Amino acid sequence: MGTQDPGNMGTGVPASEQISCAKEDPQVYCPEETGGTKDVQVTDCKSPEDNRPQKETGCCNPEDSGQLMASYEGKAMGYQVPPFGWRICLAHEFTEKRKPFQANNVSLRNMIKHIGMGLRYLQWWYRKTQVEKKTPFIDMINSVPLRQIYGCPLGGIGGGTITRGWRGQFCRWQLNPGMYQHRTVIADQFTVCLRREGQTVYQQVLSLERPSVLRSWNWGLCGYFAFYHALYPRAWTVYQLPGQNVTLTCRQITPILPHDYQDSSLPVGVFVWDVENEGDEALDVSIMFSMRNGLGGGDDAPGGLWNEPFCLEHGGETVQGLLLHHPTLPNPYTMAVAARVTADTTVTHITAFDPDSTGQQVWQDLLQDGQLDSPAGQSTPTQKGVGIAGAVCVSSKLEPRGQCRLEFSLAWDMPRILFGAKGQVHYRRYTRFFGQDGDAAPALSHYALCRYTEWEERISAWQSPVLDDRSLPAWYKSALFNELYFLADGGTVWLEVREDSLPEELGRNMCHLCPTLRDYGRFGYLEGTGCWWAGIWQIVSSFPSLYTYLMPIPCLPSVSAPAALATLREDLTRRRYLMSGVMAPVKRRNVIPHDIGDPDDEPWLRVNAYLIHDTADWKDLNLKFVLQVYRDYYLTGDQNFLKDMWPVCLAVMESEMKFDKDHDGLIENGGYADQTYDGWVTTGPSAYCGGLWLAAVAVMVQMAALCGAQDIQDKFSSILHRGQEAYERLLWNGRYYNYDSSSQPQSRSVMSDQCAGQWFLKACGLGEGETEVFPTPHVVRALQTIFELNVQAFAGGAMGAVNGMQPHGVPDKSSVQSDEVWVGVVYGLAATMIQEGLTWEGFQTAEGCYRTVWERLGLAFQTPEAYCQQRVFRSLAYMRPLSIWAMQLALQQQQHKKDSRPKVEQGTGLRTGPMFGPKEAMANVSPE
Repeated sequence: MGTQDPGNMGTGVPASEQISCAKEDPQVYCPEETGGTKDVQVTDCKSPEDNRPQKETGCCNPEDSGQLMASYEGKAMGYQVPPFGWRICLAHEFTEKRKPFQANNVSLRNMIKHIGMGLRYLQWWYRKTQVEKKTPFIDMINSVPLRQIYGCPLGGIGGGTITRGWRGQFCRWQLNPGMYQHRTVIADQFTVCLRREGQTVYQQVLSLERPSVLRSWNWGLCGYFAFYHALYPRAWTVYQLPGQNVTLTCRQITPILPHDYQDSSLPVGVFVWDVENEGDEALDVSIMFSMRNGLGGGDDAPGGLWNEPFCLEHGGETVQGLLLHHPTLPNPYTMAVAARVTADTTVTHITAFDPDSTGQQVWQDLLQDGQLDSPAGQSTPTQKGVGIAGAVCVSSKLEPRGQCRLEFSLAWDMPRILFGAKGQVHYRRYTRFFGQDGDAAPALSHYALCRYTEWEERISAWQSPVLDDRSLPAWYKSALFNELYFLADGGTVWLEVREDSLPEELGRNMCHLCPTLRDYGRFGYLEGTGCWWAGIWQIVSSFPSLYTYLMPIPCLPSVSAPAALATLREDLTRRRYLMSGVMAPVKRRNVIPHDIGDPDDEPWLRVNAYLIHDTADWKDLNLKFVLQVYRDYYLTGDQNFLKDMWPVCLAVMESEMKFDKDHDGLIENGGYADQTYDGWVTTGPSAYCGGLWLAAVAVMVQMAALCGAQDIQDKFSSILHRGQEAYERLLWNGRYYNYDSSSQPQSRSVMSDQCAGQWFLKACGLGEGETEVFPTPHVVRALQTIFELNVQAFAGGAMGAVNGMQPHGVPDKSSVQSDEVWVGVVYGLAATMIQEGLTWEGFQTAEGCYRTVWERLGLAFQTPEAYCQQRVFRSLAYMRPLSIWAMQLALQQQQHKKDSRPKVEQGTGLRTGPMFGPKEAMANVSPE
């Protein structure tokens, strides 16, 4: 770009319309190098000094949601941007800058309690990082830092993801399964070029970055005239170009499609640019999409990277672009940047440029005529330590008051993957449809650009019933869909299953699951980016993951199968557990594994990567699996699945019974953190684990009836009656269920998750009438107490529900987790409130979490597991907040009750089938 005296700028824009972004020191941003272009000055936009008082970022009140757009100076609302979703001005700055939870955030009291665990952790961390050269799946020393920049991820389910931030930067990469790179790649940008009467009058990188590389490019977009709007799996960025009478709307589309097991697995994203000319002059518009081959890190250092142009014509549609070949082992891939060729557009490219240079050649190439030179042939493979990038440009004419559309796709083909142990070769799900040879990037690009309009129609049809429901608040509509980002971006893998990899016991004992696994493959995702073991079963089953039937993940039985298989196996290799220091086996028989393994090892083959506790003694894992099995049956109506799972459920419940020491029908906790709250000690009968136990026993009664096992049905009926009496006698205090039965002060704490058992039962059509387990008046009173104390008496009622609250209204600080807010637990609590008719309280509770995370803390698309009232958050991008879909299920069940009362079989006291059966459930859960 040429640099001239700012006082004599030949932009083709009247001086009165040349405005500056600088609020206090208006200056023109001028790149270092000049290009000798006469009479053309392309600068970032400038705006007059804004003397308006800036309001502080709103905390959690409904009227404060507009604060994210308070900085927006433009008037353009973009092309077909929906009214609902998460919207933020690109100039917005979050005032609150929290830190990730680290060891120095532990209170002295709790630090003394855990000093042994801390020393053992340091030994383990050193061995993992310095000796084994691996990434620790819990890294308390190098936590993922706060970056308030993320937007909707690109990419379907299980093929890897790329996140484009709300300010326009490509900034989070999860191409190797389960392994994240939080890196902004400067060369990955969209650039606009406007020409009038053969002269370039405006050329701007559509990014707020001001980097030290590519300095010949015009950086520093004026964020006050642009905003971002997300409604996953789509997002919109609207750019009003001041002084140009032009508005750009970039629409980002990912194929997340309910009940579609093909397109939803594709590693693709589409960018559709709708350009509106609001002036009276014709102009030529070009959008350039530049992309670096690789991320500029260690994976690129060996060299050998190369680019080549491609053109694919099929079915009367033509796609042109670049292939960026990244052959680095162990998981080579090819990226494709492509554009659709139409009668009204011209597609050009530059095959290779140095992304670490000034970028002068590329910038001048585009500046000269709004197109790129399009050299033929492939580039020379890079030398060691040298980077390479390429760019694709689409150009079109734009009539006065006219509009045009420019279409890009981004696809990546990494068909064959090795996990960290490099032991077994796996193939991703999408290879079933596009092949395993690593040459599918052109076909993926062509398919995406030809199918995205259909995808959008299906996305709209799926979301419209919720978005059009005027009884639902706007924040909830945003949360419901945007939290689904984790289905694709949660380190998700979706793999084909080879016939020879199916274990013998599957064919012998679970024969009905074989066709399911062949059809749907293996599926898993991480607990969170701060906790890297894949497929955390105690978390998956800790809430009724009924959202899964709304989304295109593999059918639910195929998700349960790995846990069931691992239950029957054992791994007697002994290791030292960090919390207790005790040596114990990795995996014992007839207990549910904590997880299906570490992506830096060999998941599915070696389970239980978690080593803080010996989870064979956890009180909730087995129970949640049993509840999950019944949930899957309830949703699918699959009798064969139930028959396959029944022996496993019997085995784990028999294993669980040893925790009922006094044979009163109620299990006891062991005096340490022996459940999902793995930092919160529980002793004796407890509200949380005891409630899950009774719910699981009630489900066993139902499953025994369905399987015709009368003796077992009678056995569990007897346990249930005795356990109910003990639970009420030992824990109910007239207002809520006590945390546990110990003599410690925290025994009488109000736990926000105390009704988890009832939540699960109600979500599966049980828990009332003849299947009532917990007295309804007690459940309602407990929920009211939780709302009064854990919600309204905590942080002014504006941050959701704290995990533990003392009865006199002070947060329970007896552990590192009791005074945290767990976002997914709060959404589950809200669902429980709705189930019991406390709908207003449920929405008030959940709203506090959404506004805290998405509007106050800037944690969009990285919802953490937990945050405290002040200072810290813990474990970014966590899976549990997907439980917001339990709220939607609860609302639909409430509506179903109004429409028709369920039929209960009389005389036996037991139902022989789901009260709210599978077909009805699916009809009500899925808008399709």
